[in-house]
Amino acid sequence: LRQQPLTPYQTQTTTMAIKGVIFDYGGTIDSRGVHWSEIIWDGWKLAGATFDKDAFRKAYVATEHHFATHPVVRPDFDFRQLMQAKTSTEADFLRADGHAADSHMALSAASYCYDRAHECVGEARPVIQAVTDRMPAVLVSNFYGNVESVLADFGLRHLFAAVIESAVAGVRKPDPQIFRLGVEALGLQPEEVLVVGDSLRKDILPAESIGCRTAWLKGKGWTDEEDRATHPSQISALADILTIIGKQ
Repeated sequence: LRQQPLTPYQTQTTTMAIKGVIFDYGGTIDSRGVHWSEIIWDGWKLAGATFDKDAFRKAYVATEHHFATHPVVRPDFDFRQLMQAKTSTEADFLRADGHAADSHMALSAASYCYDRAHECVGEARPVIQAVTDRMPAVLVSNFYGNVESVLADFGLRHLFAAVIESAVAGVRKPDPQIFRLGVEALGLQPEEVLVVGDSLRKDILPAESIGCRTAWLKGKGWTDEEDRATHPSQISALADILTIIGKQ
């Protein structure tokens, strides 16, 4: 993954203490750093899919574009309802391309995804709680307008001093402005903020470009290029941020 020119790695070596944390949501808190396309694909396979991964990825991208231009997701959708909407729409695109993908398979895939997210959030919750016992945290996420409902469903909303969601804020990652909004919500300087995310391009590089510290939770990405990328801020588990904070 080609990295855009940045100021040398000053954000990681500053002597200023970390006083607040910005968390990404999707892929960071709910999937251990694994790109959600991989989890949904696992759900389809377990549901009996006979189409190949390329066909799925085409439907996945088409669904994301459809959600960006059509009001499919309501603000009150919890994560199960969101995943049911996603896999149902993917099934529509798959059938349009001549693949077998019925509603039963779609619901089965959605249920698998919900269970995976519930498990991952269960691991992440005590980590976030340990952070917020020491300092404030905010959430900055590219989402569909329903992240507040998802957080409430998973028992996470009370842990964040503020939630900045792309569909509400009108700005999306990788635009650094969305991270500036997070820093402002914390009332801190960028150098005092640790940004935790699963995407090098959408989280880590934009956050560093405004002076934030970073921790890249690296899991299976969308492309082989992303999987080959490395960065000094890499961590292998969300709990590793407790070590980062504890060292100061």
